[in-house]
Amino acid sequence: MIPLDPARLTADLIRCPSVTPQEGGALVLLERVLSEAGFDCARVDRGGVANLFARWGRKGHPRSFGFNGHTDVVPVGDESAWTVPPFGALRRDGWLFGRGATDMKSGVAAFVAAAVDFVRATPPDGAVILTITGDEEGEAEHGTRALLDHMARTGERMSACLVGEPTCPDRLGEMIKIGRRGSLTAWFTVTGVQGHTAYPHRARNPLPAMVRLMDRLAGHRLDEGSEHFDPSTLAIVTIDTGNAATNVIPAQCRGAVNIRFNDLHSGAGLSEWLRAEADAVAREFGVSITVKVKISGESFLTPPGPLTDLVAYAVEAETGIRPVLSTSGGTSDARFVKDHCPVVEFGLVGRTMHQVDECVEEAQIHQLKAIYGRILRDYFS
Repeated sequence: MIPLDPARLTADLIRCPSVTPQEGGALVLLERVLSEAGFDCARVDRGGVANLFARWGRKGHPRSFGFNGHTDVVPVGDESAWTVPPFGALRRDGWLFGRGATDMKSGVAAFVAAAVDFVRATPPDGAVILTITGDEEGEAEHGTRALLDHMARTGERMSACLVGEPTCPDRLGEMIKIGRRGSLTAWFTVTGVQGHTAYPHRARNPLPAMVRLMDRLAGHRLDEGSEHFDPSTLAIVTIDTGNAATNVIPAQCRGAVNIRFNDLHSGAGLSEWLRAEADAVAREFGVSITVKVKISGESFLTPPGPLTDLVAYAVEAETGIRPVLSTSGGTSDARFVKDHCPVVEFGLVGRTMHQVDECVEEAQIHQLKAIYGRILRDYFS
């Protein structure tokens, strides 16, 4: 049987214009490839989002290794800034160009190719499960969450999972993600009384209250970090009145902050703190402040152990690099998988993800496939 070429599969996926939430033909292509290899496939579409579940082996087997990834991509932005067609999959000097080349059609192609070759060559006593979503770059409400809901309804189960997101800063093999910080965004609306700037005593300006609130939040040190996490961070992301008149005190001002928090906090605890700070400032300035909070995900950690050792050994065996275990970076769909089974993340170098002329070295896609294949062989050996 001819091995499945992950670089060619990556190019085929790049040619599918799957900007969130458009499927673009990417999951149709993967379903055909996996079905031909003997995987049981099911589309798990929800909320206008396309998702694919694929399993080789017996449902509910206690040894079921899973891979998770996404085929949706961010918009290309200013297409005139690209020197190559964003969905052309141009191959040049050993590099493959196009939106999704790094994040993360190459990772999906690598684990699909590894899984197909593995089950064909050495059918394991167990199951191999692939969960591929079209809603990781968007709201992530109907992507991996929908796939996990489908698994719960149908009795499917992964005993361990690897998310194939790009994890390496500069060289393939440098880093495995064993957790992620939590993330929340809070929006504040401060309401006072509009008035003339010449008669400020007749108005109640919301801006000083907003400035005080933002200063209190930004000046507060959330923590000093924990064993596996850096200190939590709070960033002010906007302050806006929409007021173009310089002789008018506005009635309202809006602002927002984003918090990336470690395992010393919870989304609920931080939300309570934000509302308490807003209430204190509202009393001080005689204004009203409403607070809206969206928790994108809680922090989580997969402690070093059998799963991290399995992945680290395979990475070092194929690259000669002993990877560090990290919790850095933003959020990923691992934040959903962690409630289902132990999960880690490992993938390619992510330096060009979301950029103009996004690209990936073809040799690294083949190397990533080799790493994933070794993980499967070692897990089921």
